[in-house]
Amino acid sequence: MPPIFPVGLFAVSGTTPAEGPTTEIHLNRLGINTIEIPKENSQVECGGVLKILFKNRGAPIHITATTSNAGMFTDFFHENMYVIDEVMLGIPLLKECQPGFFDIDIIAGYGAMKATLRAEVFVKPSREERVLEKEIAVQPEARGRPHLLMIAMALGLVLYCTWYYTQIEILNLGAFIVLIVGALYIWYRQT
Repeated sequence: MPPIFPVGLFAVSGTTPAEGPTTEIHLNRLGINTIEIPKENSQVECGGVLKILFKNRGAPIHITATTSNAGMFTDFFHENMYVIDEVMLGIPLLKECQPGFFDIDIIAGYGAMKATLRAEVFVKPSREERVLEKEIAVQPEARGRPHLLMIAMALGLVLYCTWYYTQIEILNLGAFIVLIVGALYIWYRQT
């Protein structure tokens, strides 16, 4: 009796589409045990998975992927693989890590060929960090009209200079009162 559902349907339904960028490394394309890595560095986010696709274009090959400086980004250290056609290597990164980079050494031909792939780790800023990026201005921003304290200071300076040259005492007292009133107004207006 034939099965009700095709067997291939169950095999396909369990796979998930690849999310994020995948780094392709070509093996045996230029010669025996050759390793071709991309010129640009791989990019991966903290908490994500670095996906490396090994594509073999020759005879089946044993390769080793190892890291020596990735301890602060991932628990991955070493993987031996036998690549017949294509093999995907996923390196999960820790959720709590700092931006930086680590190197993945790919070794083929029992150590005869070696290539190094650099993986750059970045942290996606959280919503709170994006809000904090807008820094609070150290100096108050100009709003188009003069600040009341500046007007009071200018008026006080004019009154004081006039008193200095004319020696009319009421001008000195007026300059002092204008400065005090301007400072008190600004002081009590603060929120």
